[in-house]
Amino acid sequence: MAGRDYLNRQAATLLKFAKTTTDPMVALGLVEKAADLKEQAENPLTDRGDEAPDAAGDGSSPRTAGSQRTVT
Repeated sequence: MAGRDYLNRQAATLLKFAKTTTDPMVALGLVEKAADLKEQAENPLTDRGDEAPDAAGDGSSPRTAGSQRTVT
C-alpha cells in the first residue's frame, strides 16, 4: 500500500490538472480520483499479509469444488 504522503501528493497533482483543464468531464474525473486518493490516505487498509483473499476459507472454492480425487 502506498504511503499517506505519496497519496496526498498524487491527489494534489490531480487537483492541479483539474484546475487547468477546460473539459468539465475530465475535471470531474480528476477531482473524484483525488477524493478517492485522499480517502485512502486517511483510511489505510489493514495489512493482510501475503494471503490471497479467497485462501482463508474452508478449503473449498468454486475452482476446486468437486475436483478433489481420492487416491487408492
